[in-house]
Amino acid sequence: MTTLVVGANGQIGRQFCELAQQAGTSIKAMIRNDEQTQWFNKRGIETVVADLEGEFEHAFEGCDQVVFTAGSGPHTGPDKTLMIDLYGAIRTADIARQKGLSRYVMISALRAEKPLEAPEKMRPYMAAKFAADAYLRNSGVPYVILKPGRLTDEAASQQFASSVDEAGDNQISRANVAHALLHVVQQSGVLNREFPLLDGKRSIDEIIGEDRP
Repeated sequence: MTTLVVGANGQIGRQFCELAQQAGTSIKAMIRNDEQTQWFNKRGIETVVADLEGEFEHAFEGCDQVVFTAGSGPHTGPDKTLMIDLYGAIRTADIARQKGLSRYVMISALRAEKPLEAPEKMRPYMAAKFAADAYLRNSGVPYVILKPGRLTDEAASQQFASSVDEAGDNQISRANVAHALLHVVQQSGVLNREFPLLDGKRSIDEIIGEDRP
């Protein structure tokens, strides 16, 4: 099974791709231009050049599932949030359905269902995530939605929590998100489920298990 990674050149995307390559998990990294290939080529990671704001259907060739970890980033405006975090995610679901992919794994956000409770500058992003998640749930494509809290650059602890009450905080390292994402990608039986993710004290296997209903 080969996984297309949309947003592979992002902070979580790169860490996930490197972990997947080390684990022998087949991936294809979707990148925006040829200038981004060097980092992936050095690590032996297959790439495909495609633009999330343009035509990118060709990137899905030979892939069985897709990971969406793309984001417009904190230095862009609501226009890019609409085109990438919302419409890019929607188009990804449409193509995944058309091509009969087995699963769509979405990196969303904790409390995306309550955009008005987010800090004002984060509300367009949370609203985009809310709408993209809703679209995915109703797309007909089997899915997993991961909902990390506030992202940090701490090293991976590989220890997790599934609620703010359990964690005592609302943060998680990007490195831990990458590890959780790899676990989900490798567990093909995890379908139509959603997981809040925070730094904590439990293994990802305790939080995400194929034997759970």
